[in-house]
Amino acid sequence: MLKYLTTAALALLAFSPLSADTPDPTDWDSVLEAARGQTVYWHAWGGDPRINAFIASVGTDMQERHGVTLEHVRLADTADAVTRVISERQAGRDTGGAVDVIWINGANFASMKEQGLLFGPFAESLPNWPLVDTEANPAVLIDFTLPVEGYGSPWAMFQMVFEYDSATLPEPPRTLDALRAWIAENPGRFTYPQPPDFLGTSFLKQALYGVLDDPSVLMGSTDNVDYDTVTAPLWAFLDEITPNLWRQGRAYPANEPALGQLLADGEIDIAFAFNPGRASAAIADGELQDTVRTFVFEEGTLANSSYLSIPYNAANSEGALVLANLILDPEIQARAQDPAILGFQTVLGLHLLEDADRAQFEALELGIATLAPDQMGKGLKEPHPSWMTRIAEDWTARYGTGQ
Repeated sequence: MLKYLTTAALALLAFSPLSADTPDPTDWDSVLEAARGQTVYWHAWGGDPRINAFIASVGTDMQERHGVTLEHVRLADTADAVTRVISERQAGRDTGGAVDVIWINGANFASMKEQGLLFGPFAESLPNWPLVDTEANPAVLIDFTLPVEGYGSPWAMFQMVFEYDSATLPEPPRTLDALRAWIAENPGRFTYPQPPDFLGTSFLKQALYGVLDDPSVLMGSTDNVDYDTVTAPLWAFLDEITPNLWRQGRAYPANEPALGQLLADGEIDIAFAFNPGRASAAIADGELQDTVRTFVFEEGTLANSSYLSIPYNAANSEGALVLANLILDPEIQARAQDPAILGFQTVLGLHLLEDADRAQFEALELGIATLAPDQMGKGLKEPHPSWMTRIAEDWTARYGTGQ
């Protein structure tokens, strides 16, 4: 769902310390007072109607509870918001920026944090932070191997799951090698979004995990390894499966919704998503057959968190803080986890909640296609951000010409 800034764009940046008048999240009453009447511009991926509707519902809560208006700036690519902040910095616009909050993780977060483009640290000073389960979900503190250090507030947990129609595929391939064999035996029935789309590049990382004898090399920068040697098995895997992909690998779906639509239309037999509840939500909306189910690889699948980060020059940083705190409210988190709405995994610890708040989660049904927590298997750590950037660029050079 989230995209990243290209290395070419990053090359335009030169680091310099930044400062601006900023609110103090430890003085929450003052934050609330200053936020009232503000309009907060949340730059977030806009490619899924269910997510868009959820964000709109959060906006309703923001207005009713705090008198803050929320505007969803719908992005096709998260890097667009990052580029906007970079452009403002280059123009000397260190206050009054157009971007108040970004839904972010991975290479985008790493680049903004490294370049001093984020306000903070703030996350661990939010009133609702004590409800976040940092012990059970250490990924809320480490984003793609890099410490968050309070510059992003987590609001959802994700793990890659594969989706299939059990009516036509009774037993799906549950390892990368089994998927390789299945693709060869079922030409045209599998594909992935075209990199540099976030989900498409994530499939490349998932495959890289599966072809390496020692995936621990992924935890460091690509600069610290023999990149060509490490990635050679990945390109061999892709060379093998590409002729047997949907449309013989000559075209790819643009993103997760497009991939899901191919499954819904019966053009492919296996899709995948980072939201374990996506299939159940789509079934509830009548978009997928009620025989669709999900599975994970036996060796594990990629897992990560999504964050809200505030640019250093945000015009409405108080309202942005209110949003970051509100989205950690148990009622909002339970709404996001409801498979009929989103099916996102909460970042909260149920044992940290009051009885009435915990009951909201316990009353939720997982959904017909959603795996139980003990069926999710191992969550694989996201590689260092440099892997995502470089393999996407190399994929485009190898397979993207003419796409």
